[in-house]
Formats: sequence, structure tokens, C-alpha cells
Amino acid sequence: MSRGPAEDQLNQYKKTLKDEPVVTTATGAPIGTKDATQSVGHRGPLLLQDVNFLDEMSHFDRERIPERVVHAKGAGAFGYFEVTHPEIQKYSAAKLFSAVGKKTPVAIRFSTVGGESGSADTVRDPRGFAVKFYTEDGIWDLVGNNTPIFFIRDPILFPSFIHTQKRNPATHLKDADMFWDFISLRPETTHQVLFLFSDRGIPDGYRHMNGYGSHTFKLINDKGEPTYVKFHFKTNQKIKNLPVDRANDLAANDPDYSIRDLYNAIAKGEHPSWTLKIQTMTYEQAQKASFNPFDVTKVWSQREFPLIEVGQMVLDRNPNNYFAEVEQIAFSPANLVPGIEPSPDKMLQGRLFSYSDTHRHRLGPNHLQLPVNCPYRVSTRNYQRDGAMCFTDNQAGSPNYYPNSFGGPKECDRARQLAPPERITGDIHRHSSGHEDNFSQATIFYNQVLDADAKTRLVNNISGHLAAASPFIQERAVKNFSQVSSDLGSRIASNLKLKTSANL
Repeated sequence: MSRGPAEDQLNQYKKTLKDEPVVTTATGAPIGTKDATQSVGHRGPLLLQDVNFLDEMSHFDRERIPERVVHAKGAGAFGYFEVTHPEIQKYSAAKLFSAVGKKTPVAIRFSTVGGESGSADTVRDPRGFAVKFYTEDGIWDLVGNNTPIFFIRDPILFPSFIHTQKRNPATHLKDADMFWDFISLRPETTHQVLFLFSDRGIPDGYRHMNGYGSHTFKLINDKGEPTYVKFHFKTNQKIKNLPVDRANDLAANDPDYSIRDLYNAIAKGEHPSWTLKIQTMTYEQAQKASFNPFDVTKVWSQREFPLIEVGQMVLDRNPNNYFAEVEQIAFSPANLVPGIEPSPDKMLQGRLFSYSDTHRHRLGPNHLQLPVNCPYRVSTRNYQRDGAMCFTDNQAGSPNYYPNSFGGPKECDRARQLAPPERITGDIHRHSSGHEDNFSQATIFYNQVLDADAKTRLVNNISGHLAAASPFIQERAVKNFSQVSSDLGSRIASNLKLKTSANL
């Protein structure tokens, strides 16, 4: 393998050193002998007083934090977002959109979804696309995927869905029955499954794929007027996907292909970029829409809701240290700023809690104090105190209760104005969504988006994976695919040597 910047990283680091560093303990004490423990004699037992050894081993024993339950393996980079078009200001008063030419620092993490930290980059899987904006109003995280839709529309099913992407609890193996049983029992997954098994199911690295906020969000302008919105990051490197055979070869011979590709491109000065565009929908349009605009298994027609250009995102810096800046980076859809709010999207509502809760488990209650996560462009002032790993001045002597008479932080009039009241009516109930429209947009995707060759590859990809499932699950899945298109169902049934879908 040729040596690129990633392979040559240690040599490049050595060149940056002005002096030879001295090894120390974690407390900064210099170490005289690094390659030996204290012992009684040459062969004798070790001593408990060997604080250098205790320092080394006690930290080593705790090196690994829990890996992410999903999106465990990923790549990160840093750069900026620049506003290039003013129209966004009609919809949002968020400070990062306030002027053409304004730049906001960003961090981004790309990832696979279902695999563990050591899995291959080139498996068929959605890709995470999470962007952290370090704005003057605090952190805004846009946490999405490389697809504009998702598998399910109710968050109560998310743990079960993710379990089907992981390992069988008895065999500890990936299990086609688990995957296809859930998929076929929840036909709302069909639209995303077609995306997953199409060519875009295996993007060629992270630079050649789009990113989507996926959910519907809400923008508030400086008049307090709300508008629903969807966010789209369009790759400027053009969409590029891996053929199945090439992806399988890379999984065996270069399982870190996507991480390497991104690192080397940035190190060589080939800075990847994306164009941010939005779709907007008024409240009146949402009420009259023929579909649920808050259903994350659906897209908005670009003919009816055209894309509006906002700006450019450029990645121009690799992480200085992977653990500090990529493994510990923590994204949450709940990290919003004035001018951007959540919508009634049920999956989004569920994620508002679960992501931040996960970070408190993985990284601790003060994870937002970590340099890569902290809103460093503003001074954080609140009434939260203490907790494990608090390494700031803990807000010194400022009052830790509200209200108070001693100079504690006050409410923000601007933030209040950008959070207008919203009237909600409806019966409190557990509204099941399993029998809503599950196939109409999947039919459009199959009939109008895919050409003949792409349809053939989709059929072969689905059939190849579905073949490992039990026959009764195959039959149920084919029935669902036949709801999309009789052609799709019959071709999959033929590949699996099942009866025609019409007879199932």
C-alpha cells in the first residue's frame, strides 16, 4: 500500500518537535526509568509503592469508554460553514445565518450505523452525518444520515429496530431472521430499505455522499414567525458509490477505507465540501398536505417544495487526536439555538431525550465541558453544578439557585421572542402508526428514480440478503415489496425461487 498522509502521520509528528520531550506521570512528575517496575531483587515480587506502575495500569484499565450503541465506528473532521445566500434570513433569526459571508466553525462525524467499532467501513448500512456548529448562541447539532428518511416513525420501536441490526443474543452472530422479521412486520421500513439496498447503500467513502437532517424542524424569524424546514447537505464531490464486489474486497483488505480516504484528502489539501440547502413548508401547507410532513419515513417533493441554497460547509482540518476529538464528540438533536426549534416529528421528539441521555452515560454529566463539545464561543452560565469530571471553575461563586438577588444569570429576551407559543390540540393516546401510508413514496422511488440497471441491482441486493432468512419471512417480505410494485415483488420471488408474489 502506498504511504499517504495517514500512513506517514508519526513521521510528520516527529518533525514538529523542537525538543525531545521528557516522559512523566499523569501528575507531571518526570520518570527516570520507564521500562521497569520496582521489585525486590531482580526476580522478586513487585512493590505496592511503585506509583509509576499504578499510574500506568490504573489508567490503562480505564482507557475504553463504552462505545456508542449505534454509530460506533466513524471518522471526524473540522472546518467551517459559510452563508452564501441571504434567503435563509427570511425564515430564521439564528445568528449563524445573519449575514452573507459569515463563517461558523463546525465539527463533523461520519459513521456507519449498525456495526461495532472494529467493523468494516464498506458494509451496506446507512451512514451517519452529524454536524456540530459552534455558534455565537451556543452549540447547534444537526444529527442526520446520508438518507433523507428513516426506517420507523415511532421512537418506541427504536431499541427493537437497532437490536435487529446487531447480534443474536444467543449466537452472537448477525442474524438475517432478526433483520427481515422486523422489517417485514413493520412495512413502514420499506421506503428506507429500498434506499439501503440500492446503489447508495454503500457510498464510496464519506466525501461522496449527501447528508440530511432527515427530520422536519422549525425555523423562527426575527418577527417570531415559524416555518417548517428540512435540511440537505449536497456533496460537491458528486455522488459516488461502491460496487458490491469492490466493497467486499475493501472490507477484507482495507476495512478502514472511508476513514483513510477522508483523512488523506484533507491532509493533501483536497478539502471536501457540501452545499447546504433547505426545503420550507408553511403551517398552512403542512395542514393541507396529502401526507404527514412530520413522518420521517417520507420525503417532501422537491417540485412542490423546491430546494433553497443557504451556504457551503468546508472541512479543512483533521483531528489532532482521534479519541479526544472524535470518540468523545457528542451530538444531540436537543442542542438547538434561538431561531431553530423541533417539530412534532415523533422520532425527533424521542431523540431529543435519548441522545443527551446516552452522552451522560458514556461521557458523564459534564461531557459538554470537553473541549470538542463545549460552546466555546459563548460563556456558559447556568445553575448546573458539580458532577463527575467537572474541570472548569464550576462557575466559581455565582449563585446556584434561581431566582436570586446576587447577580446570577438572567433570562434572555431575544430567546423568548424566538420561542413563540404554539397551539396543540388532540386526544392523549398511544396512536399506533403501523397501518399508515407505508408504500406510496417507495413506489415513486422504484418506478421514477431508479433506471432499469439500478432496479436489477436493487433486486439482486435484496434477494442476496433475504435468502438467508426463514422461508416464511421471505414470503412476508415479498408481499410487502409487491405492495411497492408487482414487478419488484415478482423479481425478488423469482430470485428466491418462491411462488410468484401474486400467489403468496
